[in-house]
Amino acid sequence: MRRRGVTVIFGALITALLAIGVMATPLPYVVLKPGPTVNTLGSDNGKEVIQVTKAATSTSAGQLRLTTVGVQPDVELLWAIKGWFSKDQAVVPRELIYPPDRSEKQVEQDNKEEFQSSQNTAETVALRKLGYPVQTYVKKVTPGGASDGKLRAEDIVTSVDGTAVTSPAKLTALIRAKPAGATLAVAYTRDGKPGTASITTKADKDGKTPRIGVEIEKRQPHPFEVKIALDEIGGPSAGLMFTLGVIDKLSPEDLTGGKIIAGTGTIDDDGNVGPIGGIPQKLVGAKEAGAQIFLVPADNCAEAMRNSVPGLPMARVATVDDALTAVKTFTSGGTPVPCPAA
Repeated sequence: MRRRGVTVIFGALITALLAIGVMATPLPYVVLKPGPTVNTLGSDNGKEVIQVTKAATSTSAGQLRLTTVGVQPDVELLWAIKGWFSKDQAVVPRELIYPPDRSEKQVEQDNKEEFQSSQNTAETVALRKLGYPVQTYVKKVTPGGASDGKLRAEDIVTSVDGTAVTSPAKLTALIRAKPAGATLAVAYTRDGKPGTASITTKADKDGKTPRIGVEIEKRQPHPFEVKIALDEIGGPSAGLMFTLGVIDKLSPEDLTGGKIIAGTGTIDDDGNVGPIGGIPQKLVGAKEAGAQIFLVPADNCAEAMRNSVPGLPMARVATVDDALTAVKTFTSGGTPVPCPAA
């Protein structure tokens, strides 16, 4: 064989090896895909997702499905190219999912903690809708503090200057709404009897933040127990669907009306629905699971409209009340507030 031919073959071999190396080299990206959906009213791995003890529960003919996003953390060029040309997948910089200062295990742990927090908040909001209000208790009064001699441990703080205290966070916000040194009318219940104390706030160590000198805690008395049993899912975005699931389980009426309803969104203690990531993938996953409508957080509406899935109508929700209204409207044959709002 001539030297030129050997050189060409050798060059082609080197090029092929380099190409294989490039194709197999991990890239600084991750691929987002439609993840599994779960019916919060059903079972997962043989266990009821929402478990209620010491109370009667209802059975629904339909489904309330939470949606997820699958993350492929190790991406080679071939997978990246496939993702770039896919309508169902997204290729995003790795640092958006796994920040440089956090390992994959740390991110997974953070997601687990957010998932657990979303379950707790979902229970809080659902029980409030079912008639079990959050009560803000005085755990301890600071000696010499603003409330010393005026409030006691186990007092339930009910309002500040006539505004209802619906949670510990609400109490803090009401106290901080006026500067240190302001006098507040703090209503409370003690041993079942109402009372009101005039409390002048004192500045914290920073010299600015007003305090009334008490440690507080949240309680929500109810005669039953609620547990959410779901593994291998992380993040806070299932909060809304868990809230609706608990409400449906503990209500005599079938919230679903026999329909398959999917959705996503965080939930806070006041019942506000917050935005999430991965809306395009969640819409696809919902459609594949047979969803007949998708509940979209109001702040995700623009993105959802850009990535709408044929045959899957969307409803705009900003609060859990919006979600309940949308579901009831849809199951009764009406048209919920669309995404975006008309």
